[in-house]
Amino acid sequence: MTKILIIDDDPDIAMATRMALESADYDVVEARSSKEGLERVVTEKPDLIVLDVMMDTATAGFQTALALRNKEADSAYKAYADIPIIMLTAVHETTTVRFGPDKDYLPVDAFIDKPIDPVPFLKKVKELLAE
Repeated sequence: MTKILIIDDDPDIAMATRMALESADYDVVEARSSKEGLERVVTEKPDLIVLDVMMDTATAGFQTALALRNKEADSAYKAYADIPIIMLTAVHETTTVRFGPDKDYLPVDAFIDKPIDPVPFLKKVKELLAE
């Protein structure tokens, strides 16, 4: 079964995301912080990661994505650098700054605003898992 890791400090958002994913028969595991999320990547070896931006700090999700994409020889996460990452955030509701995937600065595969709309969200999950 395909395993998806949700890294989000908001239990309500995590539950809504979990419900959407489980309705499509995905196996879901959760983490409530960047640190716990990075630990879960290693122990759970997910097929896809759904990552919040603002957790422990306002940029925790960005830092987590950068750590996961680090392919340098001494990186603890180089074996997981190719796992697709969907970044979920409400940052677009709180600021006029717009973010999107960027290979160097925001190395994620998709950027989706909270709250999720399950239909396009699940379509994106399926698309990324097929790549």
